[in-house]
Amino acid sequence: MRRLRACLGAAAVVTLAAAGSTALVAGNASGATTALDNRWYAAAPYLMPLDNDPPDPAAIMDATDLKAFQLAFVLAPDGGGCTPTWGGTVPVSSDTAVRSVIDTIRAKGGDVSVSIGGYGGTKLGQACADPAATAAAYQQVITKYGLHAIDFDLEEPEYENTAAIHNEIGAAKILQQNNPGLYVSVTTAGTADGTGWFGKQMLLEAKSQGFTPNNFSIMPFDGGFNGAASQTGALTNFNAILRSTFGWDEATAYAHEGFSGMNGRSDTGEYFTQADFQTVLDYATSHHMDRFTFWSLNRDRQCTPADNGGRTSGTCSSVPQNSWDFAKYSVKFAGVTPPTTTPTPTPTPTPTACKTAWNSATAYTGGSEVSYNKHNWKAKWWTQNEAPGASQWGPWQDEGAC
Repeated sequence: MRRLRACLGAAAVVTLAAAGSTALVAGNASGATTALDNRWYAAAPYLMPLDNDPPDPAAIMDATDLKAFQLAFVLAPDGGGCTPTWGGTVPVSSDTAVRSVIDTIRAKGGDVSVSIGGYGGTKLGQACADPAATAAAYQQVITKYGLHAIDFDLEEPEYENTAAIHNEIGAAKILQQNNPGLYVSVTTAGTADGTGWFGKQMLLEAKSQGFTPNNFSIMPFDGGFNGAASQTGALTNFNAILRSTFGWDEATAYAHEGFSGMNGRSDTGEYFTQADFQTVLDYATSHHMDRFTFWSLNRDRQCTPADNGGRTSGTCSSVPQNSWDFAKYSVKFAGVTPPTTTPTPTPTPTPTACKTAWNSATAYTGGSEVSYNKHNWKAKWWTQNEAPGASQWGPWQDEGAC
C-alpha cells in the first residue's frame, strides 16, 4: 500500500517559503503577476494535473471559492539526469498541458504552488550533484510558471538518503534567498509521536544549514491513526519536537507548523471523514498553525460501486460525500466562508383545469375533450362507452394531469 500513496497522495511535503511574505512579482513569460495572500498557499490542496482523472479546477473554484492548488509532482527524469519533469516523464521545459491548467486557474483569480518529490520515483535531490545544482533545476520550474510558492515533498525513500536531504534542504535555502517572497514549506511523514527518526534528521539538517521555511508540515495518516483525535495528538507532539530542535517557544513552533491530511480512506485503510477534518481545522486555527492541506482534490468526490469496491482509490474518497466537500475546509482555513450547496428548487407547475367529466352514455366525436381519473383526454375518433386509458390503442389521447 505504500506504493499506492505515490499515486494517491503525498505522505511528506516540503513547501519552502519566506516567512511573512504576501506578494511576489514574477518578471518572466509565465504571465504571473501578483501573488495571493500567503494564507491561500498554506491552504492549497493537492491536485495531480496529469493523472488520476484530473478534475476541472475551474469547476472546483466555482463550487467552493477555492483559489490555490498544489500541483504534484516534479521529479528527476526516469532515464536519469538533473532536469525537472512532471512525474519523471514530461519535461517541464516543453510542458504545455500543466501550463494550460495553471492559465485556467489564474484566469479565474487563483494561483498554484508546485510540489516536488512525493512517494516513489527519483527525486532531484538524489539525481543532482549538490544543493546548487538541485536549486538550479527547481529554479527552472519557478521561472517557467512564475511561481510564488513551492512545495518540497520529502518522504521515503529519499528522506532516508542523507546526501539527498542535504541537497533538498540546501536547495530550499537557495531558492528562498534568490526568490524574495517565495512561499516555502517543508512537510514530512507523521507518526503518533509527531514524526519519525528520518523526519527528525531532516529537521536537524535544516537547523544545521540555518534554513527556516514558512512551516514544517506532517502527514498524520498511514501510520496507525484513527480519526481526528490521533491526528491532533500527533500535531501536539510535533510541536514539542519543533520546540526542542529549534529552541522556539510553543507559539513560534505552531506558527511554523502545518498539517497535511488524506481525505477519506487512506492507503492503510484508515478513514478520515468531514467531521475529522473539521476537528483538525479547529485545532489548526485555534493554535494559529501555518498550514492546512490534504491529498487530494482528485479524490474529493463520491465513489461509485464500480470504482470503489472497499479499497483506496486515487479518484474518489471512499466515504459518503458531495463533490469538493473536503476542499471547503481549505477555503475555511484561508479565511473565507465557502458557498453553501443549495439544491435548485423544482418549480411547482400550474395545475391544468379539468375538462367536463367523461360519461359512458355520451357519444364523443374526434377532438372532444373530457377528464377522467384526474387527467384530461382528447378523443382521436368517434367513441362511446370506452373509458379513457383502458387501452393504449384506444380512442383516447392522454393530455396530462389536471
